[in-house]
Amino acid sequence: MSGLRVLVVDDERPALDELSYLLDADERVGEVIACQSATDGLRILREREVDCVFLDIQMPGLTGLELAEVLGRFRRPPPVVFVTAHEQHAVDAFDLHAVDYVLKPVRPERLAEAVRRVLGAGAPQRDEPDSQIAVERGGVTRFVDRGDITHVEAQGDYARLHTASGEAYLVRVPLTTLEEEWAEAGFHRIHRSLLVALAHVTEVRSDAGRTSVVVGGATGDTEPSTELPVSRRHTRALRDVLVRRARAGS
Repeated sequence: MSGLRVLVVDDERPALDELSYLLDADERVGEVIACQSATDGLRILREREVDCVFLDIQMPGLTGLELAEVLGRFRRPPPVVFVTAHEQHAVDAFDLHAVDYVLKPVRPERLAEAVRRVLGAGAPQRDEPDSQIAVERGGVTRFVDRGDITHVEAQGDYARLHTASGEAYLVRVPLTTLEEEWAEAGFHRIHRSLLVALAHVTEVRSDAGRTSVVVGGATGDTEPSTELPVSRRHTRALRDVLVRRARAGS
């Protein structure tokens, strides 16, 4: 696949050019279409299919929020990321099921996170990683479905894959590599030594300022549960992504 086709809408030319440049530099993006008004953006969307829309909010005429509301009536609405200098519209943006809300000035790493969330929201991917993982145990190679993996634990240059059945497998892949390659499949960093599969999170617990998540246990005694610590550094990001998933599923 050739990558995401992204529509960028911003009435300020410098901001439009900068955002288009940063997106075009992302290897996950295949094409950037830019325009300076929501009206022009709507016309483009009626003529061409795009994978996502990066959208300013305060624009003359049709605003970004109004355009997003129109897009919500499409048979297959594209994911929307709002890019704005104003914080006060965040609630309205997420009420419209926005995938992300990026504040100006845009930092490249923050924009990269927004693209990752677009991909996680179901937009087409350029190269979807294989859903089966080859693991070795006792000289025998087995294939584990990635969807069965509840969390991943770092062990030096290796990573231990924990599954819903309670089994664990060691693979010679650093955790940082899996974090990057599996982000679009819903794996999220919660600690310097842990990734968690968001689909397997059944509880978020807070006690005396400490946060943890529980994976598994959703099917009673047939599936063991495990409580995992969430570092202070990753707590806010985890809550944000869980809220976004809940909104997307509502």
